Amino acid sequence: MKKIHVLFASLALILNSFVKAGEPLSLDKPGGFMVGCNYWASHAGLMMWRDWQPGIVEDDFRQLAEANIKVIRVFPLWPDFQPICQHYSSGGSLREIRFKDRPLPEEGIESTGVSVQALGHFKEMADLAEKYDIRLIVGLVTGWMSGELFVPPALEGRKILSDPVSLMWQIRFVRTFVKQFKDHPAVLAWDLGNECNVMERIDGREAAYLWTASISNAIRAEDKSRLVISGMHGLKSSVSEAWKIQDQGELTDVLTTHPYALFTPYAGLDARNSIRTTMHSAAETRLYADVSGKPCLAEEIGMLGPMEANESVTASFARTALFSLWANDCRGFLWWCAYDQNHLQFPPYEWSAVERDLGLFRTDRSPKPVANELMNFSRFLNKLPFRELPVRNTDAVCILSEGQDQWAVAYASFILSKQAGFDIKFSHVDQKLQESGLYLMPSVNGMSSISRQKWLELLERVKQGAVLYVSGDQGYLSHFVGPAGIDIVSRQARTGKAVVRSLDDKSLQFEISAESRCLIRTESARVLAVENNNNPVFTVNQYGKGKIFFLAVPMESDLSKTAGAFNETSPPYWKIFKTLADEAGIKHEVVRDNPFIGVTEHDLSQTEKIVVAVNYSVLPQEVTLRTDAKWSISEIVYGDRPVGNKFKIAPNDALVIRMTGSQAR
Repeated sequence: MKKIHVLFASLALILNSFVKAGEPLSLDKPGGFMVGCNYWASHAGLMMWRDWQPGIVEDDFRQLAEANIKVIRVFPLWPDFQPICQHYSSGGSLREIRFKDRPLPEEGIESTGVSVQALGHFKEMADLAEKYDIRLIVGLVTGWMSGELFVPPALEGRKILSDPVSLMWQIRFVRTFVKQFKDHPAVLAWDLGNECNVMERIDGREAAYLWTASISNAIRAEDKSRLVISGMHGLKSSVSEAWKIQDQGELTDVLTTHPYALFTPYAGLDARNSIRTTMHSAAETRLYADVSGKPCLAEEIGMLGPMEANESVTASFARTALFSLWANDCRGFLWWCAYDQNHLQFPPYEWSAVERDLGLFRTDRSPKPVANELMNFSRFLNKLPFRELPVRNTDAVCILSEGQDQWAVAYASFILSKQAGFDIKFSHVDQKLQESGLYLMPSVNGMSSISRQKWLELLERVKQGAVLYVSGDQGYLSHFVGPAGIDIVSRQARTGKAVVRSLDDKSLQFEISAESRCLIRTESARVLAVENNNNPVFTVNQYGKGKIFFLAVPMESDLSKTAGAFNETSPPYWKIFKTLADEAGIKHEVVRDNPFIGVTEHDLSQTEKIVVAVNYSVLPQEVTLRTDAKWSISEIVYGDRPVGNKFKIAPNDALVIRMTGSQAR
């Protein structure tokens, strides 16, 4: 029965994969998007190079091609491809670095410590990929994988990223490998390596910068035609961080996120198909792309086995994330991993339960529901009536400042702005101030959050007509209370949560954790919300031609850390952001009226636009897309037809429509 089940499953995949040939894959083209997975051979996992079975690899590639997987990320495990060893003489002094059984030759491939046999196995794999029209993203320095560190024996015990001996041999390996495969048509891009920033607790930004530059330059010395992908995860933008988003953007061509809910702060607080978790990948990927100025893709994404979510929830999570990443110009979605690895009896699979059941396919080769989601989304992309989705329209700039938990602030701001019906771009406080009609400075914390010069520049933008929103944590700003139209009489520690109550909207009342209370007296500002003791907590003041809003509690930082904060039963925190959008005059031809439907607009031309509406909820949602009289729906690209002007969107699903009108926004 199992063989029959597998046969029918494979036939279903074949029948569903008859789609038109797509455009050449590209990571650096705006609107481009690729669907694929990370790959270790089904029979051996990361020991595939030591147990090389080309027949099994071909079976794997055939199945992946039938599932319409066009891109896979592959890994030449470092000690298998550069198996150099140390040999010692008297007193334990190092005599020579060589192969275990013979010296390194004076010239040729093996003079760099690289195994000709391993390169031959990779060549066989690359040829099979070409045969099945699969492109390869190659993770070059694969020394960290699935919870275990792998390094050549000669380098064991060294600081892998900063030791000069280690760095020398890495450069030799990378140059040799890239030179061998730079002309192979299956290779799409070079990845520095798998999460190399985990391989050593590196001291200082300079050391991380030097390693990244060394490996990037080694790649480009041999191949200037292909993109260099960062391959890192868990990057930050603060001045105190070693692995900075800005540096990876300077030194590589494409950044990456590995947005697992379990491993990313605050992402795993709610159900795995809830708005918090399904919006995670787009929020983090846009953060990296905006701050770096480079494209970014979700290079690893997945669910860490049946203890985290069942197969149905995993599939709904993937479906939502696919549409969300695509709509927000995040260049790809690569599932981890192609095959389950629960039959393997060696580390890291022997050690870690979360590394075993992550595949699109089970060990009997039967597809999981998530495999069908990837296949269906690939079919959707191939049938689109346009080549690439134009970049989404954005409405505001979210400035991340020093001293705060930038990921917490960015995460909540991304969700709240979506719920309020507008889209944001991220910027670090040290970067050039972008033009915008609305600036957000959420959850300001510390005494050096923004430079005097940048703050005065921001105030000047407000004078000229922009709207500025500041929410406060333990933050200090000079030249603020006057422009904000308030007097902070005193600051004191809180003994409980702050209760925020809107004076205009009875539905807007909520509690927020905050370390301190600002006792506020208004000068020229208008009070929008108060605490229980009527102390003003949300104010607005005219400043020149613009306005300054001040929320005296760190709403964004706290909501990121609060389970259930964005769910259907939570208070409508997003209405604070909706107030800002209304005051800034943010208007869309398509009006969004449901906080669980994230809507993006994409201009095809002056007279055509694409609207993507993603249901981030576990419940079916209804959205009324009230359109300006100048615009009308010309085609439903994906989703059900409306009843009147109301669309119903299934849980964790989407709607894509084409509109025509007289002018773009």
